[in-house]
Amino acid sequence: MNTASLNGANKTDAGNGSKATCRVSNVLRSPSPDPKRSPNKMRPLILLMAFLSSILRMFGAEPPKPPYKVADIYQEMRGMVLKLKPTDIGEKDDSKILALVMDTGFPEAAFTLLATVDGSASLYFSNGGGIIGAGGQPEGASAAKALLADASKFVGKMTATKETPIVMPGMTTFYIITGKGILTVSAKEDDFGEGRHAVSPLFHKAHELITIIREIDESRPKRP
Repeated sequence: MNTASLNGANKTDAGNGSKATCRVSNVLRSPSPDPKRSPNKMRPLILLMAFLSSILRMFGAEPPKPPYKVADIYQEMRGMVLKLKPTDIGEKDDSKILALVMDTGFPEAAFTLLATVDGSASLYFSNGGGIIGAGGQPEGASAAKALLADASKFVGKMTATKETPIVMPGMTTFYIITGKGILTVSAKEDDFGEGRHAVSPLFHKAHELITIIREIDESRPKRP
């Protein structure tokens, strides 16, 4: 996967005009939903996994670490959004969704989709590359805001968390950031993609934004 450095990117990228690019491979796919699958079957398992994880943390067990290296710039940019506060973007309502983060892990790397309430939209890759500045285009900003609007429909399917680990291969994790804290839900990427999870519609909405980000990136003049 070819990547470009993200050094110099700011907290929210709308309008910064950066040309940092990275070709997104076919791992960024949006599988078609399977209407025969029940989205409610995964919830008891997710709740059990969350319970077991909390017990392990109580007794000092470390969560599993992903098998791939994670670049400092990736952790920095991802962390900025996860720590976003209402005052950072001029928002006064603590209950309003400020941002959405979607992490997906693959055997060789992870990618993170970020969308914020001001219309910023970016893709970051754990190896240090990414596509930023898509929120500076009207279609990018509109899709980012639409994703956050859809996210509000799924907050009841998520649980509060203070932990935001790097995603493991084969998994997708959503984080919704508000002024009151972070909400999350995690499952196998295939379960989200094939319509077997209650939050599958949000997964597909997020991949619509990914498609728009890629189209914006591909329309930019390429460096020789």
